[in-house]
Amino acid sequence: MQKISKQDVISLAYLSRLQLPEDEVLSLIPQINDVLTYALRVKDIVEMRGAQELALEKNSNVFREDIVVRIDPEPLLLQAPEREQNYFVVPMILETT
Repeated sequence: MQKISKQDVISLAYLSRLQLPEDEVLSLIPQINDVLTYALRVKDIVEMRGAQELALEKNSNVFREDIVVRIDPEPLLLQAPEREQNYFVVPMILETT
């Protein structure tokens, strides 16, 4: 496998509109190489087994039809510490600006 070079990382950063200090460029080289190595392994496995076979494995729901099941929310909402109409009331975690 061809390893990624320092110039490759600089080019990727430029295309991504990122400004990377020199020490970060050098630290990214082994990380990007690890990701690329992993991606090649996954590609090899898919090619070896065949994408169709992976999709049809036992217990696979890839091609399952979505089925809408209507249920009464009231039994669940009765257990809520606080509710507003048919919704749970939860503490705000994000600030609004």
